[in-house]
Amino acid sequence: MNRHRSRLAFAALAAGLVSSASAAVETYTIDPVHSAVGFSIRHFVSKVPGKFTKFGGTITVDRENLQNSSAEATIDVTSVNTDNQKRDAHLRSADFFEVEKFPTMTFKSTSWKKTGAETFQVTGDLTLKGVTKPVVLKVALLGFGPGMRGAMLSGWEATTTINKAEFNVKDPPMLDAALGDDVTITINIEAGMKKT
Repeated sequence: MNRHRSRLAFAALAAGLVSSASAAVETYTIDPVHSAVGFSIRHFVSKVPGKFTKFGGTITVDRENLQNSSAEATIDVTSVNTDNQKRDAHLRSADFFEVEKFPTMTFKSTSWKKTGAETFQVTGDLTLKGVTKPVVLKVALLGFGPGMRGAMLSGWEATTTINKAEFNVKDPPMLDAALGDDVTITINIEAGMKKT
């Protein structure tokens, strides 16, 4: 009888530990209406900004150990917007993004390293124009809290710089002297927790 009770107690403890572990992991879906993916690139002696207006993804968070977190995102490259229709059409062409062949870019994190109380170095694989390379994001956790109708939200911001030529995004000869290769990317994210 005592052995039976011990087995029941162990099973209850194990179930509690599993439940506790599950509760620590939360998945948040990026809200594109309250998020932004922007970039800037040198044009002669200034920097010209732009953005992508269509994107999505998820952030899986282990609040007890944020270094166990992960993130995935997909950006619709056809949504590039620099507030100039002629320039945007050129960016979508084979001279730059070649969106008919490569309509999306993706990011998938491979590691999170804590660099401060709420800052991280997030390394991941970026795929753009058929080329996949590791990039490092400087990420800041802005916080967790309730949103509309009690939804749990998380806020993040991230920056990185990539060399566009390494992703086979090369300038046509007439623009080679005008544009820089380094592209600064700035990301601001509001994400809502998935309901289980």
